[in-house]
Amino acid sequence: MFVLGLTGSIAMGKSTTAGLFRAAGVPVHDADAAVHALYGGAAVGPVEATFPGVTVDGRIDRERLAARVVGDPAALTRLEAIVHPLVRAAEGDFLARAAAAGARRVVLDVPLLLETGGDARVDAVVVVTAPADVQRERAMARPGMTEARLTAILARQMPDAEKRRRAHFLIDTSGGIDAARCAVVGILRAVAALPGHHQMRG
Repeated sequence: MFVLGLTGSIAMGKSTTAGLFRAAGVPVHDADAAVHALYGGAAVGPVEATFPGVTVDGRIDRERLAARVVGDPAALTRLEAIVHPLVRAAEGDFLARAAAAGARRVVLDVPLLLETGGDARVDAVVVVTAPADVQRERAMARPGMTEARLTAILARQMPDAEKRRRAHFLIDTSGGIDAARCAVVGILRAVAALPGHHQMRG
């Protein structure tokens, strides 16, 4: 089973691209969705114990939690020490289910794939990209986004140029959905053509 790691900085079109892989019949594991589920499940107890007052109606309130960890690297490290192992376990369950179902290719959609060393767990890295002005325009159009918030998010993310340098495949979303769909099809063809789904790690 060939594992593609899908990543890209904020507002590059990664979620839309993940949807294109799904539409092509490829199982996709969404790390953000896994975190969302954990914030209403297994992560609630340990996170509330570490950051009292961030739970509302039995769920972790992301805004309250963000207020406690943004700009505090030590707090963020404590949070990641709780959440990352749970996310990895969910990812492992997904891969086991996909393998049992006979999937030949799967996608791990992980926003901070390269920042967290997750590229060591995949066979090839797909980076979703767009010109910086397109990225900024899309990001600023999001509800609640401010210049300060965008700056803080970008500071945590590896520069787009470095992500592109480390990618096996690139998808530029500035050309619209049809061009992105063609790129997805091209990647799946390229992977299928690899002898024995030859792995590209390293």
